[in-house]
Amino acid sequence: MTVDPEVVLSALHETADAVVAVLAEQGDWGLSGHRSDQYATDVVADEAVHGLLDPLGYGVLSEESGLSEPSVDGMPVIVVDPLDGSTNASRGLPWYATSLCAVDIDGPLAAVVVDLVSGTRYDAVRGWGARRDGEPIRRTGAPPLSEAIIGLSGLPPRNLGWGQFRAFGAAALDLCAVADGRLDGYVDCSTDAHGVWDYLGALLVCVEAGVEIADAHGRDLCVLDPEMRRTPVAGVGLGLAEALLAARRTF
Repeated sequence: MTVDPEVVLSALHETADAVVAVLAEQGDWGLSGHRSDQYATDVVADEAVHGLLDPLGYGVLSEESGLSEPSVDGMPVIVVDPLDGSTNASRGLPWYATSLCAVDIDGPLAAVVVDLVSGTRYDAVRGWGARRDGEPIRRTGAPPLSEAIIGLSGLPPRNLGWGQFRAFGAAALDLCAVADGRLDGYVDCSTDAHGVWDYLGALLVCVEAGVEIADAHGRDLCVLDPEMRRTPVAGVGLGLAEALLAARRTF
């Protein structure tokens, strides 16, 4: 079975719309009581994702509910973080998102990342480019590391040579900010802290926008295993990306 990327992209947008709608009605933004790092918003957002994608035959790999295989042969698996940055959301910090990425046998196929505060929506299809609110985005120039503004997750042991840094707390939006030019790079300074749902949607947006992105330890970033963790590093242009990777590998 061959799937139409436009149909898949449309399903991702509809799923994001379902999450936006259910969160708009959500009154409880506190902990779910099921596990220490899960919020009630995570649960209802995940239910909205499954409610739309399961009947269509897609597989789902979610931070909240693990991996369910496609019920229709040849359908992609949708890697989803229903609420990336849920701690930010619970505290009223305006930086959190829904991230979805369809994965077929060739890797990431289509992605949608929605900033749940501003409503800004990123999407990308493999080989077709990336967009922000329907307008194409493409990074073509990069500053040297000494002038770059870098997004961080976790704390490095020292300044890695950047001009400035920011730490916002939601990897999907951090990486999309590299794709659209608000940041010049991103470094995960923690040790294998991110599941594939944290970054895969933004990874495709970055790749299609001309941003280099890799795991700090050279591993494949597209993994359909809920137990796997990775350390993503991204930069505009090969020179900046390599400088950030080299710096990250020193600790």
